[in-house]
Amino acid sequence: MPRYKLVIEYDGTPFSGWQRQASDPSVQQSVEEAVEAFCGHAVRLHCAGRTDAGVHATHQVAHVDLDKDWRTDVVRDATNARLKARVPVSVLSAEIVPDDFDARISAKRRYYIYRILDRRAPPALDRGRVWHVPVKLDHEAMDRAAKALLGKHDFTTFRAAECQANSPIRTLDRLDVRREGSEIVVYAHARSFLHHQIRSIVGSLKMVGAGRWPEGKMGAVLAARDRSQCAALAPSSGLYLAGVDY
Repeated sequence: MPRYKLVIEYDGTPFSGWQRQASDPSVQQSVEEAVEAFCGHAVRLHCAGRTDAGVHATHQVAHVDLDKDWRTDVVRDATNARLKARVPVSVLSAEIVPDDFDARISAKRRYYIYRILDRRAPPALDRGRVWHVPVKLDHEAMDRAAKALLGKHDFTTFRAAECQANSPIRTLDRLDVRREGSEIVVYAHARSFLHHQIRSIVGSLKMVGAGRWPEGKMGAVLAARDRSQCAALAPSSGLYLAGVDY
């Protein structure tokens, strides 16, 4: 059975997340049903990052095994043709990969971005795709504070209570905060992340940017290894899985 690597983008707003649910719509179910509709047999997609409800992707990676050696352009185009028009999901590319390729296990680095719109007026075109903060944030202070989290640490403070990872230890390779036009964009790179890690970090950085936390508090909050020390979780609307390296 040939194995295909799919690169997928989606607007996570109408979904319960990537993972298939018993009753709520998911990205995984939408793509699996579209693939099944053209290939004629049941399939199971495995992804690089199981995004939460409302989280978006510009470059999600998944693999799927098919029982026929389809041309890669057929896999891409036939899947897109069978995705319902109202479902905001698109397969950008498909390629045949070795049988030992695993979209999750083979990943060497994952890239996320988080978008914050810090202006008084709410978004019209990007509603549901940014975190609207109606006050101006100090992105330079946020960037300086972020540097305390770089490297290998125990990220218990920034870990969801229901996180199923075996260890809270992670190595954060990049955490930059940049102003891009009317938005602040947070860039986070690591081999893997804990559940809610990025949203927890961004929620805390927002406190720095709003002047409610001093810059040095981020290091102390990290060192506390105490979830109660974290600021409120940033909403899912601003988070994007933007790339995966293999």
